[in-house]
Amino acid sequence: MKRIILHWTAGSYMPNAHDLECYHFLIDSKGCIHSGKFSPENNLVCKKGCYAAHTGGGNTGSIGVSFCGMFGFKNKNETGKYPITPKQFEAGMKLCAELCIKYNLEITPQTVMTHYEFGKINPHTTSAGKIDITYIPPYPWVDKNDAGSFIRTKIKWYRNQIQEKK
Repeated sequence: MKRIILHWTAGSYMPNAHDLECYHFLIDSKGCIHSGKFSPENNLVCKKGCYAAHTGGGNTGSIGVSFCGMFGFKNKNETGKYPITPKQFEAGMKLCAELCIKYNLEITPQTVMTHYEFGKINPHTTSAGKIDITYIPPYPWVDKNDAGSFIRTKIKWYRNQIQEKK
């Protein structure tokens, strides 16, 4: 695996059947991790109907991690009915740290990114213009252009905590 791409489902706090087909891992509002239909390894070679299609133009070698929620999000003042919860966000950061350890991924902007960041650096894909993750409800002061950096810093902290316990 070469990278992790973080998303939100734009749905409710629990994954539905479609979400489970699109992402490898989903985090519900209580911080519980749900495994998708496909393993990350299915995305090493993307065969129609046999991989998690989470990022247009960027699925091959990518692990899709998604927070359940954000339905109705318009901006930081209109977050919709299902904003990402603090427990959910922290569980997602810990999961990503575990995945970075398991797949020996450095935590850099090239290896851990939001769907928004992927779309910005790949403007000719269907991921261009995606807004997940441009706003982090538990941390409303984080600017959309700093969300990826903030996320990577959190994941590094969790990775260090996990490695110190070994």
